[in-house]
Amino acid sequence: MREPRLTVRLFAPVDEEAAIALWEACGLVRPWNDPRRDIALKLAFQPELFFVGETDGALAATCMAGYEGHRGWINYLAVRPDLRGRGLGRAMMAHAEAALGARGCPKINLQVRRGNEAALAFYARLGFRDDDLVSLGKRLDGRTGCPASPAKRDKTF
Repeated sequence: MREPRLTVRLFAPVDEEAAIALWEACGLVRPWNDPRRDIALKLAFQPELFFVGETDGALAATCMAGYEGHRGWINYLAVRPDLRGRGLGRAMMAHAEAALGARGCPKINLQVRRGNEAALAFYARLGFRDDDLVSLGKRLDGRTGCPASPAKRDKTF
């Protein structure tokens, strides 16, 4: 079987349904995250850092990057499950890293859900390390956030 050739380009509105289907296939969509809203927010802020990868004319990968002047961030890095292990995720990250580096970004942060050992191993192979930090979040839009992890539910602050 030949290795897929990946073409990376900017996300276009016509990619929305395919991107959401990919994210669902990769387990990235959660009830508290509306992917259409996430896309709309990204298109309103730094749309030039929202990339898709195509193989044979079909969407095969996505990556949302962002830079606020201090750190870069990666969200929605996804590769079609049947094409994993062929360098597409690495290529998408290299593209995002180059785009962030061109903006003077000194460091990239990303978040991985607990228990996603495959993603942790992938990012470790790319040189990412555990920063020994706790990720905190607070909703400002009035929507309910994600549920607390089971390990944290019984703690009182």
